[in-house]
Parts: sequence; structure tokens; C-alpha cells
Amino acid sequence: MSETTLVTGIGELVTNTEEFGTLRDAAVVLDGERVAWVGRADAAPDADVRVDVAGRAVLPGWVDSHTHLIFAGDRTAEFEARMAGQPYEAGGIRTTVAATRAASDEVLALNLHRLRQEALRQGTTCLETKTGYGLTVTDEKRCAALAAEVADEVTFLGAHVVPDTVTADEYVDLVCGPMLDAVAEHVGWIDVFCETGAFDAEQSARVLAAGRARGLGLRVHGNQLGPGPGVRLAVEHGAASVDHCTHLTEADVDALAGSATVATLLPACDLSTRQPLAPARRLLDAGARISLATNANPGSSYTTAMAYCVATAVLQMKLSIAEAIWAATAGGALALGRDLHAEGAVGVLRPGARADVHVLDAPSAVHLAYRPGVPLTWSVWHRGTQVVIPTAP
Repeated sequence: MSETTLVTGIGELVTNTEEFGTLRDAAVVLDGERVAWVGRADAAPDADVRVDVAGRAVLPGWVDSHTHLIFAGDRTAEFEARMAGQPYEAGGIRTTVAATRAASDEVLALNLHRLRQEALRQGTTCLETKTGYGLTVTDEKRCAALAAEVADEVTFLGAHVVPDTVTADEYVDLVCGPMLDAVAEHVGWIDVFCETGAFDAEQSARVLAAGRARGLGLRVHGNQLGPGPGVRLAVEHGAASVDHCTHLTEADVDALAGSATVATLLPACDLSTRQPLAPARRLLDAGARISLATNANPGSSYTTAMAYCVATAVLQMKLSIAEAIWAATAGGALALGRDLHAEGAVGVLRPGARADVHVLDAPSAVHLAYRPGVPLTWSVWHRGTQVVIPTAP
């Protein structure tokens, strides 16, 4: 029998569900890895353990649906140059590729675990990560295997950039053939960087078709550096998400609004690369679904802070706090192809959902934007285990 935990004294509970909405004076009961009960604190059932959060706000754990955590080295020199006015170019990825290829499995695993724990301490309880810094059959395979030991979802991004030693078409042949064969057992998704300087629409379509033929879900990096075919391609192929969406035409917005493809927005990356912020308000008003993610990587967005992305979305992208939180939790789940009503769902708090609970050291979730930059995570339950325990004052 699993131990049950009553989390009570919740001042504000964000559930992301129609049946519960946002509750005041609330409680949640956790039973093993699942949420067993949600409701008002004065109606809560007994449990083996009682935790009183003393009026604090509670929300589902963050769902970070876009990261690149398998890497070695850093790119501080590139960052400094960008802050001095040099434009961001995707070619900087090759610097990380060289460092990653030279690193041992142990070095890569230690860095991955460090970053995963860093994210967890800030309330990220469900996380996707990608390959894409190996770009050889051997290195992509080992990166995929290491990622599968840590991440909730692993994406094959062999089609990140084209190595200097081959043509783009030759490299796409490798990605769609031997490289995909090598990584397939470790990954659930395939992705492609459909962008000037990386892969064009035809090459990107080949990558997606090869992934679908192997039973993988589809994702696309698109419209980051300028207008392009990424959004159209993602929608046409039924991709779960198209990520970045910084430069969108009206046709792109309409296509997203008329599809199930989630527009995953990466505001920390936009700020770090000094690109315009993605048009979140325009997308939502058109009826598109959005998510927020960190794009944690050593070149263009070296952060695991989902709260920073939420604050940016509210303060600069014109989202309400409720819209931003939904995008960073339930929206991320949808971008990962997760059913919000399924047993073990993430991004929501309702009976049957995964017991991922994020307690803020604040009376309401509004403080995430009201107090930007302040570390507000007070406690975290991940799969029903309290992994961040508050210290005594």
C-alpha cells in the first residue's frame, strides 16, 4: 500500500481543469504517484501524512517541452559577442558539437543530471530533451541513450545543422537512415531545424517522413530567424508542436489556429538572441494553442528557469498570469502529445493525474510576474515524492 499525503492550507490552487478551475482554501491528496482527491480543505479526507502549506499557492509542476541538455562546454564568448551587437547565427551550434563529441559519457551524464536537478528544484517536474550535438551515428546514439535515463520525453534532433564534411542532402540521407536506426530505441520524437542555414522545406519533410515511418512523433524548429516554411510544414505533417515561432505571417497564425499543432514559444531564447518576442497574444486571440518552454541550451538560452519564461510572457508578451501558467504546464503537456484527461496526466491537478505539485512561497500565482526574478519555489512533489523540502526559517 502506498502512503497518502494531504497537502492542505492551500491559499490558491491552480488545477488547469474545467471541473475545478482555481480553488481557494483548498487541499490535494496524493496517493503514490497519483493525485487522489482535490477540493476544499474543510472537506478533505484523512491521509497518512499531513502537510500544511500555510496559505501558499499551489500549481501543477512545470512541463518544459523544449530543452537541449545533452552537451559539453559553454559558449560564453559567443554570448558576449552577441551582447556587443553580433547577430545570432545557428552556426554556433558547431562549437557545442565539437565539445560534445570530445566529452566522455560520464561528463555528459553529469552535466545532464546537474541541469535536470536544477530544473526540478525550480518546479519543473516533466521535461523533454533532445539530441543534436553529436551529429554522427555513434554520438547521436550515445546522447539518446543518456537522455532516456533522465528525461520524460526524448527527441532525436540529428537534423540540427549540417556538419562541415558533407552536403546537406548527404547528411539528410544519414539522418533518415543509419542514424535514425541507431537512436530509434531510445527516442519517442523526431525534430528538424527548418531554417535558413540549416535544412530547407524539402529536406525537412524527408526527415519528418522518415520519423513517422519509424513510429515517432513529429516536432519542428521553425520561424526562429525569419519567416519560413517551418510552421506550414509542421501543420501539414500533423506535428505535435512547432517551436520558436518568432517570425509569423498571418497565414502562419491562421494555419496554427486551424490545427492541433501547438506553437511552443521560447522567450528566454528570444531575449538572449535579441530577436523579437514571439507573438503570443496574437496567437491566442486567433485561437491557436501555445506552450512556453526554456529551450535550455549552452548557446542561445542557457536557463532552466520556467518561472522566468512565465514572467516574461506576462510582462512583455501580453499574456495574463493564468494564460502564461497554462502554457507552461498544460500547454507543455499538449506539445508533448499528452492527454490532459488521461491517467497519469501532467500539467493538471485532478484525481488520476500524476502527483506533480509545485508550491510557491507566495499567496497567489500572480507573484510569479509581480516579483520577477525572485526564487519562489517553496516545495515540490515529483511523482508523489517530496523532492524539494522547505527549510526552517
